[in-house]
Amino acid sequence: MNRQAQAVILLLFGGAVVRAGVTDLHLRYVKAGLQPFLVAAGLALVAAAVMTLWYELRPLLPRRVSTPARSATVVSADEPAPAGHGHTHHEPRVGWLLLLPVLGLLLVAPPPLGSYSVSRAGTTISADGLSDYPTLPPGDPVRITVLDYASRALFEAGESIGDRRVQLTGFVVTGPDGQPILARMVLSCCAADGRPVKLGLTGQVPAGLPDDTWVEVVGRYTDRIGRDPVNDAEIPFVDVETWREVPAPKQPYE
Repeated sequence: MNRQAQAVILLLFGGAVVRAGVTDLHLRYVKAGLQPFLVAAGLALVAAAVMTLWYELRPLLPRRVSTPARSATVVSADEPAPAGHGHTHHEPRVGWLLLLPVLGLLLVAPPPLGSYSVSRAGTTISADGLSDYPTLPPGDPVRITVLDYASRALFEAGESIGDRRVQLTGFVVTGPDGQPILARMVLSCCAADGRPVKLGLTGQVPAGLPDDTWVEVVGRYTDRIGRDPVNDAEIPFVDVETWREVPAPKQPYE
């Protein structure tokens, strides 16, 4: 692989990163707040590729050359050619592997982390934390995240929730006992460090839904607590009053 091929691949990779950054595709890889940095990184790769191509192609551009009448150098046929002539240097062929991430970004749109990841990772919330949660905003039901509900339920036994009705959105996962649970993936930075938050369901539990089906549930706090078989952490429950199936949100992570 020569420098020109490397620059073309770098240009494609940078363009793919920019495309992911300016569309919703980046939400499947990183948190929404990292979008400006992702776009900036893609533009930097594109600029580096363009500069490399310009540097490599510049000697091939036509230009006027004035040659003095008596400045020609006569080389005898018996003299050896200058060193370096007639030899072509190639970069390692492993560089072609850079095409794989390019094709991955351009052609493959991976699904967000779902039930497979939830069933193999322990819940993120641990009850040994500290809590100082404000009261819930007005509204009935009040829309809060799965992470917020789980934190309030475990850290302060639902004191700030009280008897309020809450509205939660997540996807269904079949628990080890065969009963559905509500889950949502939480990111610290990107999909590589995604961890699940799990909620047990009681009351009007969604039934007959396949894993990874997104639902919106309305319910109330219950002091029922379960155990996660993966890491033995506590899993809070929500007492479901109503539920409905909803499309997957544009931002699948919390």
